[in-house]
Amino acid sequence: MNIFIGELMGTLVLVLLGDGVVANVLLAKSKGENSGWIVISAGWGFAVAMAVYVAGWASGGHINPAVTVGLAAVGEIPMTQVPVYVVGQFLGALLGAVLVWLAYLPHWEPTEDAAAKLAVFCTAPAIRHTGGNFICETIGTAMLLIGVLGISNVNNGIGSGFGPYAVGILVFSIGLSLGGPTGYAINPARDLAPRIAHALLPISGKGDSDWGYAWIPVVGPLVGCVIGALLYELLFSRLTPLAG
Repeated sequence: MNIFIGELMGTLVLVLLGDGVVANVLLAKSKGENSGWIVISAGWGFAVAMAVYVAGWASGGHINPAVTVGLAAVGEIPMTQVPVYVVGQFLGALLGAVLVWLAYLPHWEPTEDAAAKLAVFCTAPAIRHTGGNFICETIGTAMLLIGVLGISNVNNGIGSGFGPYAVGILVFSIGLSLGGPTGYAINPARDLAPRIAHALLPISGKGDSDWGYAWIPVVGPLVGCVIGALLYELLFSRLTPLAG
């Protein structure tokens, strides 16, 4: 129950604040309209930090199936717990997306761009290139896992109170550095569950939900998380901290 509730509420907060900042920047007549990619990247970084603070003590604050699978791949959590984490994450992401829709209810109709409406909920590539988009999501998520494992490494001494803030900085950095090609989903729940919400919600002029692309922000992160976690484990597990 700790895992399920923690991940549900943590991922709800993540998507509410993360998709919320995208809505603020992209939807017509919002006070943050056209404030740009830096605001979106910062908003997602802060969203991650707040979500991990909310859920970390209860479930570890994975808020991302890729983090859960990556940690399971290196034995940080039992494989038997993965389904509980993932169900909580997907349900939380779906509820968070619905709350964003409600929070910005008057702004959907005056927004003419269907792609902007979809972008509030999920990612899309700047240049549609299946191989390149997949590689970008894989690299970004591998970097996420390397960073998360580094932050949580006891030898760094920052895993407790400052840890969630450090993870938020990590996600902000990935957005600034690697987010340009695909919008950096790096989280299957964050992308797929809100995409389902977009398909189901009564949003005026919303267009389709781009299901042809939808597998990339799911499969890419799942591949990247295992690569990143195993690489970190391979390189650092036998090292000893420097004296002094």
